[in-house]
Amino acid sequence: MIRGVIFDMDGLMLDTEKLLARFWMQAAHEAGFPMELSHVLGIRSLAAIYAKPQLQGIFGENFNYEAIRARRRELTAAHLAAHGVEPKKGLFPLLDYLKTHGYRIAVATATDRERTDAYLTQVGVHGYFDAFVCGDMVQKGKPDPEIYLTASRELGLAPEECMALEDSPNGIRSAHAAGCKAVMVPDLSEPEPEILELLTACVPDLEQVIMILQEREVETHGKTECI
Repeated sequence: MIRGVIFDMDGLMLDTEKLLARFWMQAAHEAGFPMELSHVLGIRSLAAIYAKPQLQGIFGENFNYEAIRARRRELTAAHLAAHGVEPKKGLFPLLDYLKTHGYRIAVATATDRERTDAYLTQVGVHGYFDAFVCGDMVQKGKPDPEIYLTASRELGLAPEECMALEDSPNGIRSAHAAGCKAVMVPDLSEPEPEILELLTACVPDLEQVIMILQEREVETHGKTECI
């Protein structure tokens, strides 16, 4: 029985992943490295300890990960200060449904706690969540399962009692490895066959998650708990 729902943030709740892609490429190009969208897609939700060697493996050891990431953050912050943070379609209906029906709700994001609090407060959803597990609160980030194991524990639930909502392959790998029911809401790319095998479902927007939960509620009150 699903009793908790754990949300990724960037690209899932907030339409910020396109900005991360845009400004990763800009920051890298400013430093003289021809980063393309495919390179950015490969590091979505990837912890720095994994992203840094991956990018240096592509561009060489002279790729100054820390400096380029800092510039990317600077560019992103300037854009958000000027234009605000945009929520993804279906976020508010889904959160209202979860609260009304008694689900426990957590955030599990690679973003640090300070920015997580700021972004979610800005869009008006911070108060919905019962727990927050951010990138600077775990030893190993996604795709390691630690962040989802921690989030489920913070909710007082077993991982198998939690549905994890993700937009990126690395996030799906993390959630599945933790034992959560992984549901993908694609953002910048559709899931590859390897990721499809890890999914409980794949839906076009967050509001569609309500139907999955409703189906599950009917089944668990009937003869089966299978999705």
